[in-house]
Amino acid sequence: MAVEVTWWGHATVTVADSGVRVLTDPLFTRRLAHLRRRRGALPPPAAARADAVLVSHLHADHLHPASLARLAPGTRVMVPYGALAAVPGLRRVAAARGLPVTELRPGDTVTVRAARANGCGPGEVTVRAVHAAHDGRRLPYGPHRVPALGYVVHGAASTYFAGDTGLFDTMAEEVGACDVALLPVGGWGPFLGHGHLDARRAAEAAARLAPASAVPVHYGTYWPIGLDAVRPHEFHSPGDEFARQAGRLAPRVAVHRLAHGECVRLAGAR
Repeated sequence: MAVEVTWWGHATVTVADSGVRVLTDPLFTRRLAHLRRRRGALPPPAAARADAVLVSHLHADHLHPASLARLAPGTRVMVPYGALAAVPGLRRVAAARGLPVTELRPGDTVTVRAARANGCGPGEVTVRAVHAAHDGRRLPYGPHRVPALGYVVHGAASTYFAGDTGLFDTMAEEVGACDVALLPVGGWGPFLGHGHLDARRAAEAAARLAPASAVPVHYGTYWPIGLDAVRPHEFHSPGDEFARQAGRLAPRVAVHRLAHGECVRLAGAR
């Protein structure tokens, strides 16, 4: 059996495995504060169809209540522990839309079942939360320090969604064996701060994790308004640069550089 990965832009990805649809960090907006979507059409309404949603951390480009409001009632939303206390907008949307919210810490596991049988598999996957090396607090900084998470979706394949993270010593140990790695390779501005992967560091992560396949995400979608001419290569190039660096550092990892809205079908090997 295979897993299907669809990249909608930024960190928003649909992972379809064993008949279950898992959506990561949904962001369905043309503009977010000082950012605008520069590339790729907005995801279609079907992109919001999911059995579960994984939110990696509380930054507004990853936890976007207005995008969560597009989910069907009953869609399960998984967030870092403490998110409900830190983000009133999350509480309001969850109550208004009837979205059950589960708060997770690293190491926690949750079983997700398909809303209905569809003949694509057993209709069940396991989601495991893992550590991410990133400041996951809601900005502007407040009293609620909520850790960032990555997630591993275990079904016919094991798919690691890194969210936003820097390299950390126990990454391979915490993630474990995985078939597919969804790795952030850029950002939404001309400079990346601490707690991020650029193309080279993402390639090093791929070398440590040794998945069969890697998909670069978190680049080439949003950019600050008025900064189109400031280091434009940081917007356009991270996907290609990741493929080049991975070819050098992780030559056995197949890199799939997707266009916005493109889907790739990958075999589960483990």
